Amino acid sequence: MTLPIYLVGYMGAGKTTAGRLLAEKLGWHFVDLDDAFKEIHGLSTADYIRTFGIEEFRKKEKYVVEDLADQIPFDKIIYATGGGYPCWEDNMECLRELGTSIYIRWRPEHLAKRLALTDLSDRPVLQGRTEEELLAFIAPQLEVREPFYAKANHILDVDICDEQSDERIAEELYEFLKR
Repeated sequence: MTLPIYLVGYMGAGKTTAGRLLAEKLGWHFVDLDDAFKEIHGLSTADYIRTFGIEEFRKKEKYVVEDLADQIPFDKIIYATGGGYPCWEDNMECLRELGTSIYIRWRPEHLAKRLALTDLSDRPVLQGRTEEELLAFIAPQLEVREPFYAKANHILDVDICDEQSDERIAEELYEFLKR
C-alpha cells in the first residue's frame, strides 16, 4: 500500500472523525483538508464558495491537496478530503497517484440519519433540513458521486449507524491496514 492515505466519501461519512481516531491509534499524522484550506486561504470552504464560487473553490482546493503532498515530509499521514473533492476533474486519479484512497461508503438513509444528528451550521447546503429532506437531497447526489468515489483504491462498506459508528469505522480501517 502506498502512503499517505486519503479518505473519501460523502459529507458525514466519518472521514474526519474516524480518520483522526485512526491516526491516533497508528501514531500517524492527520490532516483535514477543509481545515488546511481554511488555514491557507483564511476562509472556510463554505465562505470561500459563497464569496468566489464553486469553480474557483475547486481550483484552490486541488492546489491545497497537491501543495500539501509536496510539502509534508512524511508518509505516515491520513488525509480527510472534502466530500466533493474526488468528483471534480481528475481529482480521484490524482489521489490514487499521491497515495492510497479509501472510500467510506454508506447507504444514503444512514448518512441522512447521521447528518440529522449533527450541527449542520457548517454545512450550509444542508441547514434546516429534516432527516427526510436530507435523504431526498443526499440520495440523488450520492448516485452522481458514487462512480467517482468508487474509483478509490479500496472501498470500506459501512453498514452501521449508531453512536459508536466513527470508532467502529476507525477500527475497521485499522484492521484493513494491518492486512
